[in-house]
Amino acid sequence: MNPSLRIVVVAPDLDIADPQDDQAIRQVDRSRSLRIGLLENSFNLIATLPADVFLTERLAQLQPDLIIVDAESDARDALEHVVMATRDERRPIVMFTNDDDTRHVKQAVAAGVSAYIVAGLSPERIRPILDVALARFEHEQALLQTLASTQNERDELSAELKDRKLIDRAKGLLMQRQGLSEEEAFRKMRKTAMDKGLKLADVAQRMLDVADLLG
Repeated sequence: MNPSLRIVVVAPDLDIADPQDDQAIRQVDRSRSLRIGLLENSFNLIATLPADVFLTERLAQLQPDLIIVDAESDARDALEHVVMATRDERRPIVMFTNDDDTRHVKQAVAAGVSAYIVAGLSPERIRPILDVALARFEHEQALLQTLASTQNERDELSAELKDRKLIDRAKGLLMQRQGLSEEEAFRKMRKTAMDKGLKLADVAQRMLDVADLLG
């Protein structure tokens, strides 16, 4: 992974409101270990943000290359904020949590999370985890681009076939009503298209529309 990649961590505040809250203490310790691990691995950690309603605006300003979500009991809420904030501009998302509810794992993957890591966070694991997450994201984006390109090709082919059918029907109409050969009918349609600055299929459609009106 390129260490110059701009990384944002989405995590709760490190301040602990209740010193007796063991869960909050574990969350803070893991979050602190994550940030230290990123820095020790020479990653470009540009910001740590809360998962709130301002997240979309902040991410738009910072333009990170990768987002790490560090959450525990509020994992689902934090993920929803991040997904909403990245829906218009997809980015690889890595989630660290102690929440081992498998329903959350499925929801996270379905929402676009590239890696969902349950517990076991240690500095030496951070780099390979992020490497795999980034590679998976790039692979998925390449697949989406291929699918989009394939769909565009299908749409273009479908449009070409539709145009060809229109032209063939219009040629048949001219051949029937004016006693022209197929070549003569095609030349006449092409000349009309050139004279009027229209596509051949548009001329064909107009001819068929007029024929339908006149019966």
